Amino acid sequence: QVQLVESGGGLVQAGGSLRLSCGASGSSASINVMGWYRQAPGKQRELVATVNYGGTTRYADSVKGRFTVSRDNAKNTVTLQMNSLKPEDTAIYYCQARISAINYWGQGTQVTVSS
Repeated sequence: QVQLVESGGGLVQAGGSLRLSCGASGSSASINVMGWYRQAPGKQRELVATVNYGGTTRYADSVKGRFTVSRDNAKNTVTLQMNSLKPEDTAIYYCQARISAINYWGQGTQVTVSS
């Protein structure tokens, strides 16, 4: 059974930084894509940033230049460095891993940015 365990998140003032980390366990197959999605109250879950096994990244336009996603293939971990945070970044952030065309999700971690 694949498990994703997230850490990081919390409360920060606008302009501040946070770092989210996620580790995957329970899979013998390579993880094609790892990344982060978020869901704000009353909104749909949306992509934040992903990185594939080869290191190619993808970002939502709203976070480009502020967030950086990276992964360690040997450790099956993915990290999201979030800088210049804005109140509109407030959401629950979910770690995602795609293995053999199946998406797995973490339990989510709250990020709150105060103005």
